[in-house]
Amino acid sequence: MEERHEKYRQILRKYWGYPDFRPNQLEVIDSVTSGWDTLALMPTGAGKSLLYQVPALAREGVCIVVSPLIALMKDQVDRLRSLGIAAAAVHSGLTPRQIDLTLDNASWGDLKFLYVAPERLASPVFRERAARMPVNLVAVDEVHCISQWGYDFRPSYLNIGLLRDVLPEVSFLGLTASATPAVAADIMHHLRMRESRVVRSSFARPNISYAVRRTDDKEGQLLRVLRNVAGTAIVYVRYREQTEKVATLLTENGIAAEAYHAGMDMQRRAAAQERWLKDATRVMVCTNAFGMGIDKPDVRVVVHYEMCDSPESYYQESGRAGRDGGRSFAVLLAGSDDRGRAARMFASEFPPLQTVKRYYEALFDYLQIGIGDGKYHTTGFDIFDFASRNRMHQSTAYNALKILQQNGYLTLSPVADNPPRIQFLVSRDDLYKIRIDREELDHILRTILRLYEGVFGDRLIPIDEGEIAYSSGYTPERVHELLKKLWRLRVIRYVPGSRSPVLFLGEERLPVQDVYISPESYRIRKEMAARRLKAIDEYASDGCGCRQAYLRRYFGETDPEECGVCDVCIARKKSSAAHGAGSPGGAEGRFSGPILEALAGGRKSVKEIVSLFAADQAEVVGEIDLLLAEGKISCGRDGKLGIKE
Repeated sequence: MEERHEKYRQILRKYWGYPDFRPNQLEVIDSVTSGWDTLALMPTGAGKSLLYQVPALAREGVCIVVSPLIALMKDQVDRLRSLGIAAAAVHSGLTPRQIDLTLDNASWGDLKFLYVAPERLASPVFRERAARMPVNLVAVDEVHCISQWGYDFRPSYLNIGLLRDVLPEVSFLGLTASATPAVAADIMHHLRMRESRVVRSSFARPNISYAVRRTDDKEGQLLRVLRNVAGTAIVYVRYREQTEKVATLLTENGIAAEAYHAGMDMQRRAAAQERWLKDATRVMVCTNAFGMGIDKPDVRVVVHYEMCDSPESYYQESGRAGRDGGRSFAVLLAGSDDRGRAARMFASEFPPLQTVKRYYEALFDYLQIGIGDGKYHTTGFDIFDFASRNRMHQSTAYNALKILQQNGYLTLSPVADNPPRIQFLVSRDDLYKIRIDREELDHILRTILRLYEGVFGDRLIPIDEGEIAYSSGYTPERVHELLKKLWRLRVIRYVPGSRSPVLFLGEERLPVQDVYISPESYRIRKEMAARRLKAIDEYASDGCGCRQAYLRRYFGETDPEECGVCDVCIARKKSSAAHGAGSPGGAEGRFSGPILEALAGGRKSVKEIVSLFAADQAEVVGEIDLLLAEGKISCGRDGKLGIKE
């Protein structure tokens, strides 16, 4: 076994430069290379991508990686290619020709990693191609999305189990940073895991100090937090318009900040992210659209401007702090009206079933699709326009569509950069009978037929207007105009590229009385969501005890020790000190002088300070945080401590 482990370490050193693995990583790698289906439950920042990358590189064949976001897939592919590793992704932004070539490369063994979206697995054509590939592992990122009882259920993830039918001998690896025991069991059921192992890492993040600040002056509190903690920061807000407002507030107060949300165009988001990654911007003010796949190790503080709707989302987002192991902070700002706002949002998340059916009818009327029609219909979808035209509240409309999606009637993709799509409305034979006067239109039609297959099928296919422009000799702007003319002539159906969600209808429109929403499934999801909301409310209360221990119990750890560094633990130590336990020579306060003396000689990390004392680590770390809370020492952007000037 040691020989095998050394092989894995050599791969780790060669491509990533790390001398050895983190705790539990080798256990997971051993499990999948031994043929076991494996579920790895590891906190954010624990190096989950290495759990499939190392075993895949250690064996012949290609690893299929199921990933939820196109941007995340592109980022992973770019990183692997920069290391000299052959990787590619298949997603809706590619042309049919590009997808076909990528799948061929995977079948011929020219790729080590093939990234796909879960929606892709529903295609029998893809599964047939996958069966011919030399697959050595199937890895599923964010696997909690497959659980109907989880906080982020996505029906498209249920397609993953279909791969079992064509890859019966291949090991499956599920990866997540947030799954309760009940959700873990549901994951294993839906992935049809055979002989399986569950590897759980502790959800403890000893270098993160968790705190809740109860305040109605959130702007003032946010400024105080960011002025007291140096270094890179993330501020999470709930609504898009808040990102701009809070970023402006920080900038006006001398703190370099930028906004980020899914409604921004791709170039603007990418530029903002790049400036933040390179430390040109200190604070990213964002919605939860930001963070997944972002690998910045030196984030010193994550602030949540409002309550989250679940401990899962809070743990995952706050865990983006301190991935380098340096002292970091996670702060939740809780206002007096947050509880009422959360209750209102919860009510909108679960509209009555009759309301859901009414929205089903309104949706098809909006799309102008009659009963019996619409199967496989795909279109860009503007939910703002849909809601306003029907005088609906936007959040209620979104959640009604989400419930319809969970019951298999439609798929509403997240906001993304969607490529233009076309579908011919006439047959190939009829096309040649149509007399089109304009020479340009005839030329563009011949170019499309030469470049793309499947345009006469029963669904829209993605095209690349730049590729058509290059092949035809026209500018991309002229191609766009000619496609619109063909659309007006009813020769093609044309959906221009957009940054809106894409709506896909899996079934034809039914009479509203035949629309069935499972009341049992609806009831259980509502109950589970209510429990999550109650749990995050308890976390934010003063009576939850140690914040970090509370989160660890929520995720199934039994009897977790207190962290000693959250606001509750520090307040308890201060109280003990005030009642005499912290007097000179007592159990508390005995390290303050030596710590200050050590820091007088220069800045040091928490690890360096702890190593100076032959005492319990938690006790020393607790003393460090008392000095931080009292303002006697400060934490720099590198995670090191120093005497506050």
